[in-house]
Amino acid sequence: MDKNGKSNPKQVRNQNHESKKMNNSENSKKKKDKDLPWWVELLFVQIGLPDTLLIKILKAKKQSKEFLKNEKKLMILFLFTITSFAYFYPVIRHAKNRLDCEAIARNYIIKNKNIIGLNNKELRMLSTNFCYGGREIYELEE
Repeated sequence: MDKNGKSNPKQVRNQNHESKKMNNSENSKKKKDKDLPWWVELLFVQIGLPDTLLIKILKAKKQSKEFLKNEKKLMILFLFTITSFAYFYPVIRHAKNRLDCEAIARNYIIKNKNIIGLNNKELRMLSTNFCYGGREIYELEE
């Protein structure tokens, strides 16, 4: 301030500039002092895992984000393929089990039952019936 009670404009500018500097430094401190994620706090601060592991994890996280960003079509195709396999797997497994059961039943019928006049279609019909709980095989001997 001046002798007359008026403020000097240079001093006012300097004070404003200094206050802006302080605000910027406070803002930058706020940005730098963000809370750590819970998993970083737990694993690397509390438990004390090595920092090199954290660097590798963060680098892998960054690379995976970039990969997902750049290769969206490939990821969609991969997920579609996996979903298709997961959807059709029960159907394929049921068909395989049915064919295996029919082959085992066919061999059982040929070895244990005296069948002379049975053709392949009738044998397949009997083995399928046996696999699904039918009792026609036991009626063959009678």
